[in-house]
Amino acid sequence: MSTKKALIVWGGWEGHEPRLCSDLFAPALRERGYDVEVSDTLDSYLDREKMMGLDLVVPVWTMGEITKDQEAGLLEAVKGGVGIAGWHGGMCDAFRTNTEYQFMTGGQWVAHPGGVIDYRVKVTNKKDPVTRGLGDFAVHTEQYYMHVDPNVKVLATTTFNAEHAGWIEGCTIPVAWKKMYGNGRVFYSSLGHTMDVFDIEEALEIQKRGIMWASGSRYLPREKWITPVY
Repeated sequence: MSTKKALIVWGGWEGHEPRLCSDLFAPALRERGYDVEVSDTLDSYLDREKMMGLDLVVPVWTMGEITKDQEAGLLEAVKGGVGIAGWHGGMCDAFRTNTEYQFMTGGQWVAHPGGVIDYRVKVTNKKDPVTRGLGDFAVHTEQYYMHVDPNVKVLATTTFNAEHAGWIEGCTIPVAWKKMYGNGRVFYSSLGHTMDVFDIEEALEIQKRGIMWASGSRYLPREKWITPVY
């Protein structure tokens, strides 16, 4: 069996701790036999031969700008069958003017009323391998209000109350989903404002399973992932 290849590209707004989050998932993937490249430049998307030979892209790039050619390299790879998996603003608050990128990811952040707050995540799909066996859980982080593609397969949600934006009271927004873009598997979770969110077992479990699914690998439920050194 050939070694699976993954590319992690980090950068953009530093508030989301892109390098630290990359340092969590890169060694964990290597431990599972992946050949992992970690890059801090979007020019990595320009190498067509490399991109088309990947199994997985993990984008960790909040806001910023991407050139037409960089975006085309990423979108072509995913549409051609390369999986992509990410979290929070590192995937769904990147390149705000690039609508085709948003079409690929399945959603775009638009608000987080109240900032970092306490709220609950409801696991709504108990049968999918990404969320099977997981229950609802509490988090203390940004509650992402998002514009979401109605074609995504929703795995978990959150419901807003009236405390910070009364007009959205009772509105339920997806937290985690999976979808296809062409032949590529796409996974996203809105959790992960800072790396400490992944100290929550369910948040980490959903993310690592989503990464495995996007790359076409089987996951081992509740296997131990490497704890990063701060």
